[in-house]
Amino acid sequence: MGSIADKPTIQASIGARNRNAEKLFVRDTRTQWFEFAVTGIEIAADFIAAGLGIVVSYHIYHALNLGKEVWYSSNMILSTAALIGILFVVMLDREGGYRKGNGLLRVKETERVLRVSAQVFVLFAALGLMSAQLISRWVLCISLAVVPLLVLTEKQLCFEGIRFLHTLGFGIQKVLIYGAGDTGRRVFSTLARSPKAGLNPVAFVDDGLSHVGQTLYASGYRRETSAPVLGGPVSAEMLRNLGVETMVVAIPHIGRERFAELASLVASERVRLVYVPSQLLPSTHWVDYVDIDGLMLASFGGPAPKSLYEAGKRFLDLLASLALVIVLSPVLLLAAAAVRLDSRGPVLFRQTRIGKNGKPFAMYKFRSMLVDAPAYSYSPKESQDPRITRIGRYLRKSSLDELPQLFNVIKGEMSLVGPRPEMPFIVEQYGPREEQRLDVVPGITGLWQLSADRAFLIHENLQYDLYYIRNRGFFMDLAILLHTAVFAMRGV
Repeated sequence: MGSIADKPTIQASIGARNRNAEKLFVRDTRTQWFEFAVTGIEIAADFIAAGLGIVVSYHIYHALNLGKEVWYSSNMILSTAALIGILFVVMLDREGGYRKGNGLLRVKETERVLRVSAQVFVLFAALGLMSAQLISRWVLCISLAVVPLLVLTEKQLCFEGIRFLHTLGFGIQKVLIYGAGDTGRRVFSTLARSPKAGLNPVAFVDDGLSHVGQTLYASGYRRETSAPVLGGPVSAEMLRNLGVETMVVAIPHIGRERFAELASLVASERVRLVYVPSQLLPSTHWVDYVDIDGLMLASFGGPAPKSLYEAGKRFLDLLASLALVIVLSPVLLLAAAAVRLDSRGPVLFRQTRIGKNGKPFAMYKFRSMLVDAPAYSYSPKESQDPRITRIGRYLRKSSLDELPQLFNVIKGEMSLVGPRPEMPFIVEQYGPREEQRLDVVPGITGLWQLSADRAFLIHENLQYDLYYIRNRGFFMDLAILLHTAVFAMRGV
């Protein structure tokens, strides 16, 4: 039994907790209003960008003197623009475009915009056939390229604007990630590229010693966003010193007792607890989730077959590769001559790589290394590696050494987009998780090639390939090719 003298202390403690709860409620309310305002602005911006795309397409149509060059009234063009804008926003919302999270390297956002643009084009064309007034098919075709371009540009501006507001302290919450393993880094990368969520990871904390003291980087185009790894265990003092408002438990296999301890600790500090649910089977399995009336069901198996997609992808690979070989033939000939004049040896470098279902094939590249360099070893990480020739440094930096792989694509051994094919001695070391890379046709470009982690070994960064295998589709491939083109133009 406590004495009467203890009552003021107890009341003071309860009062302090209530004040903390009130502060947390105020922060939550402000964050919710910020998210609501950001979503509203984004919807308005998408409506304007999509509608503006129709107006711009109409002016391009007349500037190029296409078709019968029909003139429309201003009311007709503005009404069409408004209808396109409304359809775009409604269908983008249906596709989850206004949720808080972004996909890996924001490629999923690009893929979604491209898919919705095509759907709006088809729907509006169908509506036009039933309408008394038809808008020019040339205008619609031009808008199929202009609308996604304007929307993606607008979304990038919104992305940068939200990040700027966060630097000013608006709509941001400090997050501590408990667990510095693969799951923790995945959570960190997702939050870093999803500014609408307003969650800023300030640090990792790990009870083990292998990661403590390191700085981990988010998966991205550059190694920009990072956070330190602190030694555990999590304490109330640590939460207060870091100003943490949310803690993410990123250890799926955490024990029940340890989880209960953390839940009690963060509750006493009025910190929100978010956690990654435990998976009943190892991460080497494919997991699909279905939400049925609030009940989350998980199923395990392999990647779903996509026969129609695979057939269409093969057709487009063949068509695009033949076109690129013809268009780039002067570049191919110039590069071949430069390799021959720079050093002795063959122009092309042939190396056995492992393709789909473990089938070996000969991959082609312009030779960028001395002829006596080992044929099978890890690729050089430094441009000044003595094995690289003078012209080879330029070819590797500009990725022109990869152009002969267009012939691998024509032969059906590779695709334009997919995981990079590995050498046999690396594939021999694969486990069940790595072997998933062999479920699809390897490619010339992919998510890993676009990331800052391309400076490290491919098989050490499986998250990119596994993400692609799970989400692959026509518009995902197109989005990756567009990002690759921007990536190359920026000289990253």
